[in-house]
Amino acid sequence: MTLRLGDTAPDFEQDSSIGKIKFHEWMGDSWVVLFSHPADFTPVCTTELGMTAKLKSEFDKRHVKAIGLSVDPVDKHARWIKDIEETQNTTVGFPVIADVDKKVAALYDMIHPNQSETMTVRSLFIIDPKKKVRLIITYPMSTGRNFDEVLRVLDALQLTDNCSVATPANWKDGDDVIIPLTIQDEGIIKQKFPKGYKAPRPYLRITPQPNK
Repeated sequence: MTLRLGDTAPDFEQDSSIGKIKFHEWMGDSWVVLFSHPADFTPVCTTELGMTAKLKSEFDKRHVKAIGLSVDPVDKHARWIKDIEETQNTTVGFPVIADVDKKVAALYDMIHPNQSETMTVRSLFIIDPKKKVRLIITYPMSTGRNFDEVLRVLDALQLTDNCSVATPANWKDGDDVIIPLTIQDEGIIKQKFPKGYKAPRPYLRITPQPNK
C-alpha cells in the first residue's frame, strides 16, 4: 500500500511493548510521530529510540505522541528497551509496536525489498489529530534520523495550520514566514498580518511570525 500526504493514516490493532494498541484510539486528539526501525539490538536504532525518549518534553509541548515499530516480538522489545535505557541514559516512555506479522509494515509501506525483504526501513510519519498523514520521511538503514528536523516540521505544520502562512527554507520557530499566494486581498492581509510585510518580488511576501 502506498501512502501519500493527506491520506488518512491506516488504523490497526497490534501488540506492543505496553500491550495491545488500537492505533486511532491510542492517538486520541494528539499529533503522532510513528517511526519504524530495522531491528532490535542494533546500534543506530538504539541511538534513535534513546533520542526519542530524551525528547519527551519537547513532544509534550507540541501535543505529540511518539510510537516506534519493528518486526521483532514483544519479549525482545522488553529486553532491548532495558539496554536503550542503560546505554542512552534515559527512560523509554513510549510504546514500540511488535509487528511480527508485518501487518502494519504493509499498511505503511515500510518494507523496501531493495533494502531488505524482511526488515522495515527507517520510515517516519507525522500524523495530525484528524488522522491525516502530514509528513513522510524515509531514511536508509545506515543513516540515523535528524530529530531536530522532526521537531522543526512539527512546529511548521502546527503554525501553518493555525496562522495561514508558509515557512521558508531552513525556517525555525520565531523566524519570519511567508504570506501564501492564495491570500491576495490587501484588507485581509492587513487584518491577518498587522506587522506588515516586505515584498522583494510580488510573489514573495515576508512577514514576522504572527504568533510571536
